[in-house]
Parts: sequence; structure tokens; C-alpha cells
Amino acid sequence: MLILGIETATQQVGCAIGGYEGVRATFHAARRRRHVETLAPAIDFVCQQADVPLSELGAVAVDVGPGLFSGLRVGVTTAKTLAQALRLPVIGVSSLDLLAFPVRHSNRLIVPVIDARRGELYYGFYRQVPGGVQCLSGYQVGKPGELVSELLARGEDVLMVGDGVVRYADELSGVVRCELAGSPHLYPSASALVALAHPRAVREDFVSPSELEPMYLRKTDAEINWEVSAGWGRAPKPHPNPGVDDDIGGPDGRDDLGGPDGRDDTGGPDGRDDTGGPDGRDDTGGPDGRGEAGRQAS
Repeated sequence: MLILGIETATQQVGCAIGGYEGVRATFHAARRRRHVETLAPAIDFVCQQADVPLSELGAVAVDVGPGLFSGLRVGVTTAKTLAQALRLPVIGVSSLDLLAFPVRHSNRLIVPVIDARRGELYYGFYRQVPGGVQCLSGYQVGKPGELVSELLARGEDVLMVGDGVVRYADELSGVVRCELAGSPHLYPSASALVALAHPRAVREDFVSPSELEPMYLRKTDAEINWEVSAGWGRAPKPHPNPGVDDDIGGPDGRDDLGGPDGRDDTGGPDGRDDTGGPDGRDDTGGPDGRGEAGRQAS
């Protein structure tokens, strides 16, 4: 079965095609979060490179987050539209799982961290297990200081991956016995997405397109601001830096996110959408205010 993987949870846009024999073609680009502009041509590119027409796909896999709100909406909406048009099932995978999987051979505590804007991070804790990694707790959102405190309390050797490593390098460098990984471990990989989705596709562990939803972990800025204007909540704190911008793929063929016990183990400062770029617009917006999206062929 051939799977199309779609990745738009961060400022990087990616897609890949692969199956049992591995990834046939992949594309990644990070150009100021031009998701809408880039994604459709990227899908066409990988189909051409893999010599696979859309009609031969067996499933669509997509990163469901957590991540940039607008980026997630672009990826999930595209996946749902393709699946409905081609009558294909869908598989959703977390962005934190996708960051942890490529470093699954590390013996240290693996901590993927994604910049959540508003001075916060999305993160999780993973441990190596035979064939992959296991998430030790649920997906979380919090301040960098909260994560640092928890890691210091654990007192373990840590490998930290994700774009949050760059965004909050000064704060996170205070963790002793911690390595902050750089490129190529800053963004979730579409290749990892295909690798993780394949075992689930074999088991027909799908969801229908209508059931697929992004994983936000917190309310969008639009929701927060609406509640504040309605008098139902408090105004969000200003951004600290305005203008700045479970067992995975085990050899037993079980749930690619399931641990050894067979259970699922993984799981703008302007007051507008927190996925906004430095100009305060939606992170998918281009100079003309409409959606766009970059390129960095792999």
C-alpha cells in the first residue's frame, strides 16, 4: 500500500510517498510558513518523482499537531479533501511523535519541543523501546521554565529536538546533562510520517476524513479574544518577545505508537492568531495577505 504523507505543523512544509519498501520520494521546504502556496505543488512533485499517480494511493497520512494553528488547518484540510475525492482512508500522527522517531536509537530521555508562540512550548517525554520510542506521558503545553524545572527534577541525560530548541535556546541551555539537537532535527519529517503510518495502514487502523481533526492543546487566540470581548475570560498576557516571530514502528507490526504492552503510548503578541508571522498576519499569509507556502528538496 502506498501512502501520501502531509506535514505542515511547523513553518516547514513537507510531503512524501512510500510504503512497505520505504519512502520513494520526499519534499521539505521552510520559507516563512508559505503552506498554502507550497503544499499542492509539493504533492505533485513527489508524485512525479515517485512515478505514482494519485489514483494508486492507498491512504493519506497527515501530521495533526500540536503546532501552528493555521499550518495544521492547511495540512488537515488538504488531507481530508484528497481522501474524500479519492475515497481513501486517513491516518493522523502527532508532530511530537514525528520528532522523536528519527532519534529513537538514543539511550537518553528524548524530549521533542515545538515553539507554540506566546512564550510557550509543546513538548513530550519519550524513551527508547525495541523498534521505536514510547511516550511516557501525554502531550503538554507550557512555559520553557516549567519544562526546565521538570527536567532538572528528573536528573536524567536528555536529548532535545525541535524548533523550540532554537527559539528558547538560552532558557533550555540551563538544563544540565542536556544536548540541544540542531538541524536536521528541527522539524517533523514527512518521511517519518510515512514510516509511522505504514504499520497502521497494514492493520487498517484508519479514521474517516470526517473524523480527522487537528490537535491544538490550547485555545486559539481568536477564541481567547472572543471570550475576553464577551467578558468570559481574562486577556492573554503579551508575548515576551513581540515581533519575533508510543512504540513507533515496532517490528511486530503492532500499532506504530503502541508500547510493548500493546497500548497506545504516544498518544502573536497582537492579539490575533498565535500562528502569525512577524507581521502579525496568519502564518500562511503572503505579502498579499493570502495563503502561500517553500522549498528545500531533500
